[in-house]
Amino acid sequence: MAQWIYFLHPPREHFADTMTPQEESVFAEHFAHLQRLTEQGVVILAGPTLGPVNTGITVFEAPDETAARALMESDPAIARGVVTGELREMRVALLRR
Repeated sequence: MAQWIYFLHPPREHFADTMTPQEESVFAEHFAHLQRLTEQGVVILAGPTLGPVNTGITVFEAPDETAARALMESDPAIARGVVTGELREMRVALLRR
């Protein structure tokens, strides 16, 4: 199974500290969505970067680019237009267990 990464690009600096109530609601759905995918064994890791630019990352497995793109676009934060997504294929070379 191929590994993929998608980046969630926020609409402004310090996004995590300045989310509106609507954005917070969408990010609660986003977190629950990723939690389900992690429990299903699809997501390898996910989380935000810290500092002024809070880019989110999700590393996951999918059989091909079409499936990977569909998974990325199903993320509520992307699907609802709160952030923009960027998909790239990657290879997990080292993973601490």
